[in-house]
Amino acid sequence: MGDAVNILVTGAAGFIGWKVSEFLLESSELIPGKPEKEKLYVVGIDNMNDYYDIRLKEWRLEQLNRYSNFKFHKMDIEDRKSLKELFEEYHFSFIINLAARAGVRYSMENPFVYYTTNVLGNLNLLELSRKFRVKKYVLASTSSLYAGQKMPFKETLPVNEPISPYAASKKSAEVTCYTYHRLYDLDITIVRYFTVYGPAGRPDMSIFRFIYWIDQARPVIIYGDGNQSRDFTYVDDIARGTILGLMPLGFEIINLGGDRPHKLNDVLQMIEEKLGKKARIEHQPFHPADMLATWADITRAKKLLKWRPEIGLEKGVDAAAAWYQKNRIWVKDIRV
Repeated sequence: MGDAVNILVTGAAGFIGWKVSEFLLESSELIPGKPEKEKLYVVGIDNMNDYYDIRLKEWRLEQLNRYSNFKFHKMDIEDRKSLKELFEEYHFSFIINLAARAGVRYSMENPFVYYTTNVLGNLNLLELSRKFRVKKYVLASTSSLYAGQKMPFKETLPVNEPISPYAASKKSAEVTCYTYHRLYDLDITIVRYFTVYGPAGRPDMSIFRFIYWIDQARPVIIYGDGNQSRDFTYVDDIARGTILGLMPLGFEIINLGGDRPHKLNDVLQMIEEKLGKKARIEHQPFHPADMLATWADITRAKKLLKWRPEIGLEKGVDAAAAWYQKNRIWVKDIRV
């Protein structure tokens, strides 16, 4: 690829990875410090696992394959040998690591895969970034680390008591990132996400499920009384913040959140109004690995990244519902 700037996006067929890749391909000037005349190539990798219906990943990948400067490789970040060959081919300037096993509840059923991907996979990428002198490394982390802490959640809180294997694996990845910064002076930014939603979202997340269940006239399952709240953050805002994380900062941990928590019951009502249908609610016991509430303090994101969320919940829910309705012919068959 000559003198082009090559950026690696792992988990490129995932919900956030797709949108980050799309934003980079549409507006490469978003990358801080990128020479204006140099062409940007986004190299996406994804193992295309079936944690949820692969048709969603295939749809996202189809959108990205329309760009001539997007290259995709089916690859697992646990595969160190294949990763090394990829680094030798492209000599990446930037890495955005969005490849992860997600889902708090499923991590209790199969914790091993969370560690092999989220911890060892991340280590593979860090070691190769060191060897190939990558300029910047961005790691996606999670608000699940803040369980039990006082809200709004600040990055300086001592997140040393994760309550799920998923959160524990992400904490391990964060600590390893700090080690590589301290030992090898890698420039690393960790972005902690707060309940991301939007079009083509993950079908194990509440907003996708609520839209699907109401449309299909199925019971809407709510764990607990529905008064738990989340700091919902629209995927476009998350993508912008993640890309801004590429600026040179040394080592930083930065919250990316909607800056305003909303109760699940209120979100459900919003979706009912959008679809013009009433939900049939089925309450189940609150899950021990879930959090009662999340709320991001985004002071650091505003200061360091000049970032703040731009899409409010009502507008974001409208977009998510509109995407579902447009693609309903095949999305209705997805298992949630």
